[in-house]
Amino acid sequence: METQLNAEQLTRLLRRNARELGFDGCGVCDASPPSLTRFRDWLSRGYAGQMDYLGDRLDAYQDPNMVLQGVRSIVMLTLPYRTEEPRPPGAGEGRISRYAWGEADYHDTIHRRLKTLLARLVDAAPQLVGRGVVDTAPILEREMAVRAGLGWIGKNTLLLRPEEGSWFFLAALLLDVTLTYDSPFTTDHCGTCTACLDACPTDAFPQPYVLDATRCISYLTIEHRESIATEFREGIGDWLFGCDVCQDVCPWNSKSSVVDTAEFQPSEQHNPANAVEWFELDESQWRARFRNTPLWRAKRRGLLRNAAIVLGNQPPGLATDVLCRHLDDEDPVIRGAIAWALRHDQSDQARTSLQRRLNLEDQEEVRQELQRALLGRRLDVDGIQE
Repeated sequence: METQLNAEQLTRLLRRNARELGFDGCGVCDASPPSLTRFRDWLSRGYAGQMDYLGDRLDAYQDPNMVLQGVRSIVMLTLPYRTEEPRPPGAGEGRISRYAWGEADYHDTIHRRLKTLLARLVDAAPQLVGRGVVDTAPILEREMAVRAGLGWIGKNTLLLRPEEGSWFFLAALLLDVTLTYDSPFTTDHCGTCTACLDACPTDAFPQPYVLDATRCISYLTIEHRESIATEFREGIGDWLFGCDVCQDVCPWNSKSSVVDTAEFQPSEQHNPANAVEWFELDESQWRARFRNTPLWRAKRRGLLRNAAIVLGNQPPGLATDVLCRHLDDEDPVIRGAIAWALRHDQSDQARTSLQRRLNLEDQEEVRQELQRALLGRRLDVDGIQE
């Protein structure tokens, strides 16, 4: 299609409006098919875990026309979200990844800005057709961002920008017009640094630039729907939802600025979060607290499973009462996580509750968790490491 503005004029208009809407980075590339070689290899190694939708949409990732028919240009945008520094969790508390601190879902926040940006372009070029997407469409956002000149993919597999680090959201605007394109970002500024690889509590990086999601705390606490393997539970530490370790240690993130975006300011309930309190919420309170936030993705099962693991990584006895009272939860994944959390609790209340639940339990996986917890208590008494 043709517009009254030429490609250079429309691109200038795009960049000016993107800045006005808070997008710090704005890069533009053509919509030619990306290479899927590394993506296919990553999938073939099983590193996607339960995220089957990635492999199911493999063909769509190869053709941006599957997202917008007739697309010619892809605009990659960054919206920074770094606010205040995380506060150290106290007894019964845990950490939430910075991106999920706010009261609103970032998808909604960014989609509103994308719609405004697209509307302004359409005002100038009425026949233009576009679509804004935020990490839900089959677009290889990081690869497209590199092609659009925004930055490089670091050893922790996140997009890094010299001026922003990685504390930003990525969004894409697909347009059916030709624009002026940026040169790809061709340099890697990670150098010999391995801070992110060395700091990962669960060894989720089999090699630089490759993430095994099945070992990643963010994946385990958000995307994984079942019980978390025992070998990863202590590594989860105090992370209730997501993980920022590989970003916290990245030297490039020391250069990023703090933003005052209202939607990204941390709720008092999220920095840090009270893991004990989560168990006391009824269904209506649960929906009111989490329904329109990023935490809703993990659902009640995931969040209470995570909360039990976090409490189980704290000194025994801090949450004995609430954990024992919820050993009869209707969800077997939650019951199993609570049993694990009580494995070192030497109180009579914990012992009695574990044994009582074992006598009632009909789920074999949970029975094994209960038996291991009871055994772990006895081994602790004898001074033997579990």
